Amino acid sequence: MKRTMHAAFRQDYGGPEVLRVLELPVPELKAGQVLIKVMATTVNRTDCAVLTGKPAIMRLFTGLRRPSNPVTGTDFAGIIERSDAPGFSAGQKVFGFLDTGIPTHAEFVALDTSNVLQMPDVPFEVAAAACEAGHYAYNFTKAAKPRSGQTALVNGAGGGIGSAMLQFLKHAGLTVTAVCRGDQVEKIQGLGADSVINYESEDFTKDSRTYDFVFDAVGKSRFCLCRKIMKAKAMYLSSEPGPYGENLWLPLLTRFSAQRVLFPFPADIPGSLAFLKGLLNERKFKPLIDRTYTLDQVAEAFRYTASGQKTGNVVIALNRSFT
Repeated sequence: MKRTMHAAFRQDYGGPEVLRVLELPVPELKAGQVLIKVMATTVNRTDCAVLTGKPAIMRLFTGLRRPSNPVTGTDFAGIIERSDAPGFSAGQKVFGFLDTGIPTHAEFVALDTSNVLQMPDVPFEVAAAACEAGHYAYNFTKAAKPRSGQTALVNGAGGGIGSAMLQFLKHAGLTVTAVCRGDQVEKIQGLGADSVINYESEDFTKDSRTYDFVFDAVGKSRFCLCRKIMKAKAMYLSSEPGPYGENLWLPLLTRFSAQRVLFPFPADIPGSLAFLKGLLNERKFKPLIDRTYTLDQVAEAFRYTASGQKTGNVVIALNRSFT
C-alpha cells in the first residue's frame, strides 16, 4: 500500500483560492535523488509568482498554459528519509531552494541534490526563512561589490530580501540607512541599521545624505527619483523590472555613466546556500520571521504574503498539521 502525504495542490494558475490541500502519494525516489521529510518551508514573493504565473515570463519555467508542477513551493528545510545520492544519507538535515519552483509545500519531496545543502546549525524554520530572500539579497550584494566604509540605502528593509540585504551590507562593513514602515523600525534597528527612515512620514528620496548604493528591495522606487540621493559615482539596484521594464534596459544605457543601474540575474543557487549556511552558523545573519502557518493554512499564508504587509518572512511549519 502506497504511503500518502498532504500537499498544497492546484491545477491552474490563479490566486490563493485555487489552492487545495490534498492527500497525495509520497513521491517515489529516483536515481540520484533524496527523499526529504519537509519540516519547514516559506510562502514568499517567488511562490506568489509561481502560483499566479505572473509576470508572464515566469511561465517559461513553470508551464505556459498550466503549471507543470501542481504542488507549490520553492524552498525547504527538512530531514532526509532515504537517499540514492552520493554524499547524502538518511537522517541528515538539509535545506534548499529553486526559484522556478519545487513541490515543497508538502510533507515529503523527492529532489536531485544540485540545490540541496547540509543544513546549518539553526532551527528548521530559520533555515527555510533564509533561502529565497537570502539568495536574492546575496546575489544583489555580490553583484554590487561593496567595500567597507561605503554607504548604502536599502528601501524595503522590512521585507525578506531587504532585511537580509541590510545584514549582508553591514557584514561587508558599510554604513546602512534602512527605509521601512513605522511599525517595523524597532526590528530593523535591531538588525544593525545605522539609521532608519519611516517612509510613512518621510520621503527618503529627499534625504539630505547621499549614498554609494541605493538598493530598492521592493521595486517601488525608480532610478530617476533616487539620483539626487546618489553620490557622483554610485549604483542603483532594484528587485523588480520597474515601469515598462526600465531596469532591464537602464543598465545598458548607464553602463558607462558615473551613476549606474545594475539589474543582476541571480543564478548561482548553490553558492548562495553555501554563503547563507556560513553566516547562519556564525550567527551573523538572522532572517526575520513574521508569521508561522501550518500546511492547512497555506492559502491564508499566500494571501498575507501577497498583501505586502509582512515583515520579513512567512513560514509554513510542516508535520504539525494533520497529526
